[in-house]
Amino acid sequence: MAFLGLRKWPTPFVKPLWPFMAAGTITMYLVAKAQDSGIRSEEWRKDARNPYAAQLAKESLH
Repeated sequence: MAFLGLRKWPTPFVKPLWPFMAAGTITMYLVAKAQDSGIRSEEWRKDARNPYAAQLAKESLH
């Protein structure tokens, strides 16, 4: 007998959740790339609020 849809023996963790893990990984990667491109954009490169402004200024000198 199943209690609230749960089986007597637990199912493996990765098997039913692999699509969600893959989608989460892809989403995190794309958000990180969008953030990096936004920080490095010409509009925000010299802005005082950009925490990476000093680092980007050093990179642009080379």
